[in-house]
Parts: sequence; C-alpha cells; structure tokens
Amino acid sequence: MSIRTDRVGSVIQREIADLLQQGFGEASHSLVTVTGVRMTDDLGIAYIDVSVLGGDDAQRKTAFLRLERQSTEIRRALAQRIRHQMKRVPEIKFFLDEGPQRRERMDDLFAKIAADRGPDLEDESAGDETSSRGDY
Repeated sequence: MSIRTDRVGSVIQREIADLLQQGFGEASHSLVTVTGVRMTDDLGIAYIDVSVLGGDDAQRKTAFLRLERQSTEIRRALAQRIRHQMKRVPEIKFFLDEGPQRRERMDDLFAKIAADRGPDLEDESAGDETSSRGDY
C-alpha cells in the first residue's frame, strides 16, 4: 500500500468510527468497533473490518447485518464529512472481525487445560523454565 492509501484509510476509519458511535449504532445493544480499513489502489473501495462485542453470536450477527444494510446511508454521511478532502467517496464494504471472539475461545481453552493439568503440574512447569535457562 502506498502512503496515500494509508492516509485515506486512516481518515475513513476515523470518520466511520465516529459515525457508528454517534448515529448508526444506537439501535443495537452491541459495541461496534472499527478495527481496520484497507483501501484498493485506486481508492475506489474501502474494506472496513468491524468487531461486534456484546451479547451472544446471534445478537452480534444481527448487529453486523444491520450495519451492512445501512452501508448506503453510512456512505452518504461519510461523503458529507470528507467531501472537501476527496473527489470521490469510495464504496464501503464491511467485514466482520472475529478476533476478540477467537481470543476469548482460546483463553477458555487454555484455562480448561490449566485446570485439567492441576496445580501440581503448573508448579513443576514453572520450575522447569528457570532450570532450562542455563548459565552461559
């Protein structure tokens, strides 16, 4: 990516996040966060990664689908905000970033493994780390 696409992406990320916080995120009870924006080289399309936190999977999916349905209105509002900075407002496409949910699942798995190992094995593995360092 070039410097121009990076700059345009950061402007769009900031403005979309602000729009979602102020006007378009009110009806859902989930927290929608813009985690990243990728621009095409011709600045024609902005791929917007969003993370939806709160509630269960169905509630997150509903909030994301609502966001996709409102993409035309969000693009119009974005155009009003950046009309003096860009000649053409890019088409916006939302993608669901499930990183926080994956991270939570991994934390649960690690906690379960630690609970299955028991406290005795955890103490032994802590002692192994210090002894394996060696003296150099």
